Amino acid sequence: MPTLQKVTVIDDDPTMLKAIERLLRVKGFDVETFASAEAFLAAKGRAACLILDIHLGGMSGIELRRRLVASGSEPPTIFITAIDDEATHKAATAAGCVAYLRKPFLASSLMGAIDKAAG
Repeated sequence: MPTLQKVTVIDDDPTMLKAIERLLRVKGFDVETFASAEAFLAAKGRAACLILDIHLGGMSGIELRRRLVASGSEPPTIFITAIDDEATHKAATAAGCVAYLRKPFLASSLMGAIDKAAG
């Protein structure tokens, strides 16, 4: 049984969002999904672990992470991105993340990152 029971996934790609949700549910997690950072904030979302796309349609995942930290909420964050470059990687690392995964990634890579977040 996973140590982290609830995982929140934020990604504006509906296919990716559904795929991650299905994987995590099969692995025994309670999963909450959002298509945008704004939807997460509007729902007053809370996360034990956050899987967060960097390049969202509105507010970026990095900006959401900064806002959460500024408000005193620092859930372990796994950044995911299809647009990978050195500047993005540095910004994600500076914002604070337990893992940085480039899409497409293996299910085992995501599960390893979640284990790291739980530790």
